[in-house]
Amino acid sequence: MNEKPEPGRRDRELSRRTVIMAGGATAVAVGLGGALAVDASAHDDTSADICYTLTSETVEGPYYIDADKIRQDVTEDQDGVPLTLTLKVIDAETCEPLRDAAVDIWHCNAVGVYSGYEASGSGGGGGPAPTGAPTGTPAGTPTGAPPSGGPGGGGGGHQEPTDDSRYLRGTWRTDKHGYVTFRTVFPGWYQGRCVHIHVKVHVDGAWTDAGYEGGHTCHTGQLFFAEKAVLCTADVEPYSANTTTRTTLDEDTIYPGNGHAGGLLYLKYDRKHIARGVRAHLTLGVAPDETHDGG
Repeated sequence: MNEKPEPGRRDRELSRRTVIMAGGATAVAVGLGGALAVDASAHDDTSADICYTLTSETVEGPYYIDADKIRQDVTEDQDGVPLTLTLKVIDAETCEPLRDAAVDIWHCNAVGVYSGYEASGSGGGGGPAPTGAPTGTPAGTPTGAPPSGGPGGGGGGHQEPTDDSRYLRGTWRTDKHGYVTFRTVFPGWYQGRCVHIHVKVHVDGAWTDAGYEGGHTCHTGQLFFAEKAVLCTADVEPYSANTTTRTTLDEDTIYPGNGHAGGLLYLKYDRKHIARGVRAHLTLGVAPDETHDGG
C-alpha cells in the first residue's frame, strides 16, 4: 500500500523553498522592431522572488542623510531620464511581504552630484558641479587615501551635509504586499563608482504625523544598472555633459557581482528612446530581526 503524504506537508514545503511567481508567462520584449529592452518587468508583470536568498548588504557610504523627506516623488527640479523604481520587500526566510516598512533611497543626479553636498563641488567625488555651484571642500572631509570603493557611496565614514538641498532623496512605506514605488531620474556617475542607487529598509518602527520613528535598519544596500542601459543614457542630456571617466559595473568595487541578489535591477525601457523613461524593479529579501545599518 502506498503511504499517503501528511496532509498539508507538500504545501508547507512548497511555501518554504519554491519561487513565488507574480504573474503568468515569462516577460518578452515588445515594440517596434524589438526596440523595447526588457531585463524584467515591474511588479505588475512577471517576476520571481527566491525566498531563501538574502539581498546582499553593502556599505552605507558617506552621503546618507537620515529620513526627513517622506515622499514617493524625489525628483524635485532635477533633469534626467525619468525612472520609476518599484521595490518589493519580503522576509527572506518566510517569503512573507513586509508591510509598513520604511524604505529610504538616495542617489546622485545626472552629473554626479549628491544633494546636501553641493558645496563640495561634486558631491559624489567626480561629476562636474552644477552651474553656479560653490566650490571647496566639505567640512569633515578626511585627508589621505580615499575610502575603499572610491568616493560617494563606497566605503568610509559619514560626511556632514554642506547645504540644505535634498533632491533625489526620500522615504516611503511599503504597502500590504510589500511594495513601494518611487519616481526619480536615472542616476549619473562620478569618479570611482558605477551608476547606483542607495537603499535602506527600516522595520519595527511607527509611522506618525512627523514621519517614521524608532525601529531598526534591517537592510542597507545599493541598486545597480546593467551597462547597456547606462550606455543608452550617456548620449542624452544632461548625462552627455558629464565628462568624468565612468566606472563600469564590472570595475566597481562595491557591486558584489552576484546579479539580482546583489542589487542588479530588472529594467524595462525603449533602447532607441530611453529618454522617454525607464521602469526598474527588484525584490529585496531581508532578515527583519537582524540589524544591518551599513556601517
